[in-house]
Amino acid sequence: MGKPHRKSIIKEALDRLESKMAIGQSRQEAKKAVRATGQPAWAFSTGKIHSYKTRTDYQEHTLRFVNWARETHQITSLEELDARADELAGLYLQKEIAAQKSPYTLQLERSALRLFFDDRTLASEIVLPRRIRTSITRSRRPAARDRYFQPAHWQALLNFQRVVGLRRDELVRLRVGDVHHNHQGQVIVHVRNGKGGKERDVPVLPGHEQDVLSVVAGRKPEERVFAHLPDTEMHSYRREYAQALYLYHAPGWELPPATGRLQRTDYDLEAVMRVSRALGHNRRDVVLNNYLR
Repeated sequence: MGKPHRKSIIKEALDRLESKMAIGQSRQEAKKAVRATGQPAWAFSTGKIHSYKTRTDYQEHTLRFVNWARETHQITSLEELDARADELAGLYLQKEIAAQKSPYTLQLERSALRLFFDDRTLASEIVLPRRIRTSITRSRRPAARDRYFQPAHWQALLNFQRVVGLRRDELVRLRVGDVHHNHQGQVIVHVRNGKGGKERDVPVLPGHEQDVLSVVAGRKPEERVFAHLPDTEMHSYRREYAQALYLYHAPGWELPPATGRLQRTDYDLEAVMRVSRALGHNRRDVVLNNYLR
């Protein structure tokens, strides 16, 4: 008889990632349960993947690591890889730091590997560069791909995004039936599967409802609102929405100062939290530092 067929290490890795999928399971509820015990939940992880976007990102970085381990250290099975996970993850991250990968990428790589190996302390001896806001260039300055983007051809999309502020993957999945009036008569956009698999209702920026309703008028509920998106960044429009929504809910206030340490008297907390919920973050610091300043 021939030798029994053994899965490749890539197939083993994909199967492990698949076993960690938890689409539709609430990460937020699990986090609340941890808080109820008195334990800190700021860096909480369920050990599961709750959104397709996270799966895509984590799979990309995990498979790059697995291929590197196979080619550089002749690792051919997950059993071998698991036994040397901390050592090889450390070496890999040191290589990535030497290659001057961005702090954001490095953090994402380590998070992906920690989830893959189910080890929250993996490669903890490796000191990663800090993520400094001024060093983030994605979506805040013109990207090379934007040189070929013609805004005039996408006015309906851009006007829509300016008044709802969705993430790119949320826009891709949005259906016509997800746009409707709530019981108060307000036009909202329902996000079925946002970051972390969470649902939310996004209020359309008051006074701009027609920019949304005109796009979906007369169409079937199951249709995608936008069948195709241009290859350009969307974050700047999301940021524009956040700032406009904040100023709407904070009459008499200006945007928080762009530099210096924020004081509690620099912003309207209730308005910040309204914006945070609309964006799907539920974190004051993220909204203040990445959207309103």
